[in-house]
Amino acid sequence: MTSRPLDRLLRPQTIAVFGGREARRVIEQCDRMGFAGEIWPVHPRLDDVLGRHCYRSVADFPSAPDASFVGVNRMLTVEIVRALSEAGAGGAVCYASGFSEATAELDDGARLQQSLLSAAGDMPILGPNCYGLINGLDGALLWPDQHGMRRLEKGVAILTQSSNIAINLTMQTRGLPIAYVVTAGNQAQTSLADIACALIEDPRVTAVGLHVEGFGQIASLERLAAIARRSKKPVVVLKVGRSEQAKHAAVSHTASLAGSDAVADAVLARLGIGRVQSLPALLETLKLLHIAGPLPCNSISSMSCSGGEASLMADAAVGRNVEFPALQPQQLPRLRRALGEMVALANPLDYHTFVWGDVVRQTEAFSAMFEGDYALNLVVLDIPRGDRCDASEWVMTADAVIAAASATGALAGVLATLPENMPELVAERLMANGIVAFSGTDEAIIAAEVSAGIGDAWGRPPPLHLLNVVPVDGELETLTEADAKIELAACGLPVPRGLQAFSPGEAAAQAERLGFPVVLKGLGIAHKTEAGAVVLNLKDIEAVTKAAAEMASNAGYLVEKMIDPPVAELIVGAMRDPVFGLSLTLGAGGIFVELLEDSVILPLPATKTQIHAAISRLKLAKLIYGYRGRSRGDLEATVDAVAAAAEYVVKNAARLEELDINPLMVLPEGQGVAAVDALIRRRR
Repeated sequence: MTSRPLDRLLRPQTIAVFGGREARRVIEQCDRMGFAGEIWPVHPRLDDVLGRHCYRSVADFPSAPDASFVGVNRMLTVEIVRALSEAGAGGAVCYASGFSEATAELDDGARLQQSLLSAAGDMPILGPNCYGLINGLDGALLWPDQHGMRRLEKGVAILTQSSNIAINLTMQTRGLPIAYVVTAGNQAQTSLADIACALIEDPRVTAVGLHVEGFGQIASLERLAAIARRSKKPVVVLKVGRSEQAKHAAVSHTASLAGSDAVADAVLARLGIGRVQSLPALLETLKLLHIAGPLPCNSISSMSCSGGEASLMADAAVGRNVEFPALQPQQLPRLRRALGEMVALANPLDYHTFVWGDVVRQTEAFSAMFEGDYALNLVVLDIPRGDRCDASEWVMTADAVIAAASATGALAGVLATLPENMPELVAERLMANGIVAFSGTDEAIIAAEVSAGIGDAWGRPPPLHLLNVVPVDGELETLTEADAKIELAACGLPVPRGLQAFSPGEAAAQAERLGFPVVLKGLGIAHKTEAGAVVLNLKDIEAVTKAAAEMASNAGYLVEKMIDPPVAELIVGAMRDPVFGLSLTLGAGGIFVELLEDSVILPLPATKTQIHAAISRLKLAKLIYGYRGRSRGDLEATVDAVAAAAEYVVKNAARLEELDINPLMVLPEGQGVAAVDALIRRRR
């Protein structure tokens, strides 16, 4: 995590440019945006570029430049960066490629990147292999290409590793005010999180969006989350790679549940960083965050002049953590007066066309809805195309939304169901009046969900530092179930009474000591049920002897007291993610692990309150709470058992690779729980 200040690089007063065509383009873009500072071109032969005197080297500058665009080949880039660093420059954009991202033909790329880092020293650099940055607040660009931004006074910052995606985002016509676009390329020295932390400190930045191909250090992400919370400037992430799964061999069921993407979801939610899955959703969420910041809750109202649109709104919320609460009694008389007797009052509301074209009555109706104390109030309005239609009455409706929001102080949004039906000029006018100009139904609902999620996280105490332990090297070993249970029992996890045996006769004797009925298991075998290495409900010596004689066993037998039928079965597991380390997985256990796809992931460490909340999010929780009059499970004992497993993971984080408790049987209330199977993989 860099401690290098980025102020001079991001908000320069003097800019140096090195190179030919790309350097010239940087000057052109600065001129177009009205950059008021000085620009110093460097070229070995030219005397001037676009009216600026050309320098021959860094040594010729009148002072150290705040920011530099280095648009030369990769070898010369290293030398120029070294000269800038020694001169005390504020930072540099390294445009050249062929560093750590290089192919086999450029196999010295990684070595050259190390040379670049050494040359930079304490001076911050962006890249290599990146376009640089656009500062639309000050008109300062280190950017060698076209873009769609313009000068403004405040707005959001968007960061990405991909220069091409950055260009695309600047071309949006959705009315989103973009203050900064910054690309990070290889992130050799300065990460997206480092840049985001610096941009949040700019009082003119309202929110930050990141397009992330891969996370770096957890500590940088935690620092970003803490600064965002303290500054009340939310961060939303588009993380690619949803299909990526953990690459280690799956010897446990936990591996099928705890993919890297699921872990990233859980970690971001814990930190209070929003997540979206598409570029349109990123832009629409940033609009909402720019206008309002995080929502205090997930309640939405919707009004449209079509039943079809009302249905689309209701359907868009299915599966999303948002809700359309019923209208409050005090709203009904005012809505009835404004809309008449023919309108069925509901939320979402189809207000028909009785008030269409009547700004006064529309304002009255919208105001009545906006006073329902919803976190976000949406009015569906697709603006007709201007080249063939007259949109004046639609503009009147937008005026009524602005008036109603001003009168009530409520947060409102105008939603075009199709993005092309929200003209840029209309969107900009709405945004300037504090109305969120949404483009796309699904994206608007996602924006509300993500914003409410950030608000919920910020409403809780700051999270504990994530478990971030460097794993030790060593040979990987898999404990037998008996040894695993001994370790877990020592940490407070309840396990069945059991004894080991190394022959069929000894197994029968151990069963008699425990008391029948018993369970017989073959040790040293993964996925015992599939391998036929588990036999249940053995009721006498002969049955145990026969079962043991027929059972494959690599390390002897485990004889356990049979557990009464449970209320529910859970899986409790942990796997090491290559980026985020160890986290806990909870889900439907037993044979239902993959079948029900019912699981949640808990970043560690986790409190009992967080564990209780995670269990409640499972579909299986209905069984524990007493589904349809059935016996309730022992919830308190379940939380304690999961907490014990979590504590075991935290204490053994340096050596542990995998934990799988499946199933953890939840017994009727007052009878506790029992971990009837367990697997531990760790480094010696």
